[in-house]
Amino acid sequence: MIETVVRKRIEILTDSALVKRVTDAIDKVGITGWTITPVTSGKGRDGHWREERVMGTDKVFVLTVAPQDKAMALAEDLAPILSSHGLLLTMWDVEVIRGERF
Repeated sequence: MIETVVRKRIEILTDSALVKRVTDAIDKVGITGWTITPVTSGKGRDGHWREERVMGTDKVFVLTVAPQDKAMALAEDLAPILSSHGLLLTMWDVEVIRGERF
């Protein structure tokens, strides 16, 4: 039987200009990997939006999976720029196979 372990899946919606800041924070807390995917449009409290490469405000999702302690350390590290730079950070429990990799 395959065994799973619980980890935190973390998604951070950010402007592309902040990707290095976010991935540096992921690396700093010891999370072993991350993935970046483009985001082309969405709708939030202020209404609809679309990526804007001309203005430099195109958005991406930075995705990672980590143990609880590292996930909380990441959230704490990014807390100062969540509001000031309009980042959205979500996390929830997921079950993973090969938990030692995360």
